[in-house]
Amino acid sequence: MDVLSREQVDGALADLEGWSYSDGALTRTFRFADFARAVDFVEQLADVAESMQHHPDIDIRYNKVTLHLVTHSAGGVTGRDVELATHLQQLA
Repeated sequence: MDVLSREQVDGALADLEGWSYSDGALTRTFRFADFARAVDFVEQLADVAESMQHHPDIDIRYNKVTLHLVTHSAGGVTGRDVELATHLQQLA
C-alpha cells in the first residue's frame, strides 16, 4: 500500500469532518456525553477495524476518544486510513 502525499492527505481531509493531519497520522478527538458512551463508541469501532484488519491507535480519557490512523507497515497515511476514518466518522 502506497503512502499518500501531503496533497492527497489534504484532499482527503476536505471530506473528513473534524479530522486533521498531525505527526504523520490522521487524527480526531470524539467527545461523548460520558465515559460509557465513549466506550460504546470504541466497541463499535473495534468491529469496523477488525472487519477491515486495520486498527487505529486509541486514547480514551473519560468522555473523549482520540484516534490516530496511520499504516505503520507502510510508514505513513494510506488509503486504508482514509477509508477507516470515513467509516468511523459515520459511527459517531
